[in-house]
Amino acid sequence: MADARTIGVLTSGGDAPGMNAAIRAVVRAAIKNGMKVKGVMRGYNGLIHNDFVDLEMRDVSDIIQRGGTILYTARCKEFKEEAGILMAAENCKKAGIEGLVVIGGDGSFRGARDLTNLGGINCVGLPGTIDNDISCTDYTIGYDTAMNTAMEMVDKLRDTSQSHDRCSVVEVMGRRAGYIALNTGIAVGASYIAVPEKKFDMDEMLGKIKAAHSMGKQHFIIVVAEGVAMDIEGGSEWIAKQIEAVTGIESRATILGHVQRGGQPTVTDRVAATAMGYRAVQLLTAGIGNRVVGQQRGEVVDFDINEALQMKKQLPMDLYTIADDVSF
Repeated sequence: MADARTIGVLTSGGDAPGMNAAIRAVVRAAIKNGMKVKGVMRGYNGLIHNDFVDLEMRDVSDIIQRGGTILYTARCKEFKEEAGILMAAENCKKAGIEGLVVIGGDGSFRGARDLTNLGGINCVGLPGTIDNDISCTDYTIGYDTAMNTAMEMVDKLRDTSQSHDRCSVVEVMGRRAGYIALNTGIAVGASYIAVPEKKFDMDEMLGKIKAAHSMGKQHFIIVVAEGVAMDIEGGSEWIAKQIEAVTGIESRATILGHVQRGGQPTVTDRVAATAMGYRAVQLLTAGIGNRVVGQQRGEVVDFDINEALQMKKQLPMDLYTIADDVSF
């Protein structure tokens, strides 16, 4: 395939701080290399419904510091069917789009793979998800900002927990991965951290609270990943009620929710997104698709998309052990 003359860029799945920084890098690197760029609105929906916008240098000015995504994002059921994929590919060809940068998670990458294999459009995936659960990369765009947002929110909750000698059960995002919960829990000095990768043990948690309370601790922070709460009838509210019923310590549950997706991206997210976006353009310029860009040991790398989707990522349980040992 000849070098791409026009490339597209889209964001898919849940939004993540730093997506705009990645869009900016893609647009400017592509234009620097003599290419045109079309933004695809609302993810794969935009491919199917011909929702394209031309992006120039100035169109991506003053977005590097903004959360969310200027291209918007949405789910697309049509794209899960071969007919939808072929329609999207045909629309790309009519618009002159020869390569596409897809910013999102594993589901978005599967769509990129299908568009390359079935539709003949070279696609490169960038890991954009706050959960940090993409196996081929040590780091995903949005993760650092989400952790810092969660940490700041829990720090504020601590003030009222301390004032009332209360236990705060704080639910953070992470349906299948406990990275936000683990790192936020350590950063705020949580008494207990519940992650999807470890079976939740109510007795173990209550034992830790009672032991610390007997040594004079008066207020507590419990961090629970969303995936753990979803597996318990009553969720985080039920956990808080159990703590109060068994220990006598007044307890409240707080679900941080989508606030963790918002806000200005941190330096880490802006830099990572820029470096990854630049690598994606380099690949498409060379006519290379079916790749996923990532970061390993601080270096930007890329993998075959099939290899990337088969990789397994493990929560660093040694870090969980550290958290457990210093939580008193």
